[in-house]
Amino acid sequence: MRCRGVAVASVGTARVGWAPAGLRLRRPPVHLTRLFAGSLIIGLIAFTAAAAPLISPYAPEAQSITDRLQAPSAAHWLGTDAVGRDMLSRLFWGGRVSLSVGLLSMIIGVFMSVVVGASSGFFGGRLDSFLMRITELVMVFPTFFLIILVLASFGNSVPLLIAVIGLTAWPVGARIVRGEVLKVKNREFVAAARVIGADSFRIILSSIVPNILAVIIVSATIRVGTNILVEAGLSYLGLGVQPPLASWGNMVAEGARVIRTAWWVVAGPAMAIFIAVFGFNLLGEGFRDLYDPRARSSAR
Repeated sequence: MRCRGVAVASVGTARVGWAPAGLRLRRPPVHLTRLFAGSLIIGLIAFTAAAAPLISPYAPEAQSITDRLQAPSAAHWLGTDAVGRDMLSRLFWGGRVSLSVGLLSMIIGVFMSVVVGASSGFFGGRLDSFLMRITELVMVFPTFFLIILVLASFGNSVPLLIAVIGLTAWPVGARIVRGEVLKVKNREFVAAARVIGADSFRIILSSIVPNILAVIIVSATIRVGTNILVEAGLSYLGLGVQPPLASWGNMVAEGARVIRTAWWVVAGPAMAIFIAVFGFNLLGEGFRDLYDPRARSSAR
């Protein structure tokens, strides 16, 4: 009887333990799911933007007064705007502009973040104090209003818009990079590079930056979505991308005038902004969980 009871208990334990293990094996890790979903969303958006000349059913600026404010139909899948332009075609072409602004301004901001953060953390001393005071000054200043002031004073061309967004987006990233540099600058491989006679510039590029690259990638990915939102806000105020060049931001601004009678003019570009920002944030969270085991374990 005793052996039978032990056998039953062991079988029961085996069954109870086996089922959750099988479920765990069949369920993909959360960080991989986020990476896949984010990559899929961004990939589709990037494809439609890059292939806009091939897949757009109409020219983005082609107007037709007889077709103005047409609801979504077989001829115009997302309807038309106030001057009869096809919304789907403008959405594809506007994605080229919005993504370009987001990506190029991100590159400027990340470059500034790495230069300031790595220099501050690696050299320390007075340079660290000076760079961090500058960083804090830029952080406490309302950067959105600074961008408005610059664009209102010097014009609102796309190159200036990209430069201003990028040059005001680096402080948070600089502080993150500085913290990571402080963690790795006293590691053995940095000391070995000093022993063989490598100068500070080479140590930062070959030893420091590769070891904090994961943090830079996460910050850069999330920054693209933020920059797209900034561009959309500025275009809505009339200080971003100017017509006839289409961007998701100025498409929302144009559609806001007729939103009560033609909701689809706003719905398309607004949803595109939401999906793009969501995709980049999802991708950034996936990279963060991939490189940070603590974040990965808490996500489970």
